[in-house]
Amino acid sequence: MDPVEILKDSFGHESFRGQQRQIIERILAGGHALVIMPTGGGKSLCYQVPALCLAAERKCLTVVISPLIALMKDQVDSLQRQNIRADFINSSLSRDQREARYANLAKGAYDLLYVTPERFRKPAFLSAIGQQKVALLAVDEAHCISQWGHDFRPDYTRLEEIRSILGHPVTIALTATATGEVQEDIIDQLGLTGPDVQLFHEGIDRPNLHLKVDHVWGNEEKLEKILNTRAQFSGPGIVYFSLIRSLEEMSAALDARGIQHLVYHGKLTSHERKELQEEFMQGDNRLVLATNAFGMGIDKRNIRFVLHAEIPGSMESYYQEIGRAGRDGEPSLCLLLYDESDLAIQMEFIQWSNPDADFCTRVYDYLNRDAEKIRAFGQEWLRDQLHFKNRHDFRLETVLQLFDRYEVIEGSLHPLCIEKVQPLPPQLTNPQERQEKLLRDQKKLHALLEYVKCESDRKAYIHAYFGLRYQGVVVED
Repeated sequence: MDPVEILKDSFGHESFRGQQRQIIERILAGGHALVIMPTGGGKSLCYQVPALCLAAERKCLTVVISPLIALMKDQVDSLQRQNIRADFINSSLSRDQREARYANLAKGAYDLLYVTPERFRKPAFLSAIGQQKVALLAVDEAHCISQWGHDFRPDYTRLEEIRSILGHPVTIALTATATGEVQEDIIDQLGLTGPDVQLFHEGIDRPNLHLKVDHVWGNEEKLEKILNTRAQFSGPGIVYFSLIRSLEEMSAALDARGIQHLVYHGKLTSHERKELQEEFMQGDNRLVLATNAFGMGIDKRNIRFVLHAEIPGSMESYYQEIGRAGRDGEPSLCLLLYDESDLAIQMEFIQWSNPDADFCTRVYDYLNRDAEKIRAFGQEWLRDQLHFKNRHDFRLETVLQLFDRYEVIEGSLHPLCIEKVQPLPPQLTNPQERQEKLLRDQKKLHALLEYVKCESDRKAYIHAYFGLRYQGVVVED
């Protein structure tokens, strides 16, 4: 079936844009691809169109691996509205729903199946997918494959094993941001070599985005900047915060001024977060104050401004977040408010997210030695033993999440109830590896500080960071 016909009939577009056609032709010819394309640039079509071509010609399956459960549902809902045989299997399903989808998978009811990489730990899933021929593997948010990437997930390092389980299908990896180091690591983690994979890099220049940094001192100046930006643009806008406390304080200040807005953060229930996302999507003039989780999987094309009220932790995160502005091509503002005192927040975050090998071993010893006390008194008791009642130290949460990702523990994290403890992997006990990870994160924050200080073209600085051409010239870092 012709890709252009599928594009028109299934997705309602008259023609491909950018490198989409070349990428699709590469996939259909049996070649692997690494696609780096700006947020909102149409990455999904690069695997959805060939998936339908392959399904029509060979009656085979495309597997899409994604870390974002909300994005899976949004994409599958959209595909199903077009009568495309797509579905997802992840932890949001009930047992009955999961088993029904396993049965559908086994009998060939799907052309596209979205899963998280963790699903490949489940024997029932492996049994079901083993009955299908997988012609294409699409790895979304591919920076998660890489230990150098800004959203590292250990299960993504099993992609070479997963490709083997699926019979070494043609593979396309997609992301919005990846430095040269990350690109090489993605290819390596997939079990491929450079010559096997064609790189399609569309750059990161969005001409309609105006990048700006304003130096501020204190919340009053931040409030005035938010109000001025809100008055300047009539469309929707996002204001990002690093701390929920800061977000709530600004929300109270806006309430006092009578400014309507939405509030999105991790303390809300999943139902509340979903309702807020839907309200934002349906409104034409909504303002939302949010932590950085907001926006993942949301494709709202007319966001007129993205304002960072506190400095984010890395250039990769910053670029992902500003990429949510102006997807309709209309002029949009990306404003970063820099208060030097906010730097301490990110420095503390880096320490919390990089517990050293000694701390990992201490937590492990408590889980082995005091399992009954932990079950009886919970995570707060364990925190008191480790932090000496310092409630502002969140290394324990990080370690428990790492233990879960590396399958060191089995059981529940919320509430904390550990049923089984496995040996620690070397990634968590090697002091040099833990220190290298800490230094990498510190360098990423330093790069963003250099961006703040930049007095020349900020887009040129971003291109230099990612090692790209800017206006036809390779910009040196």
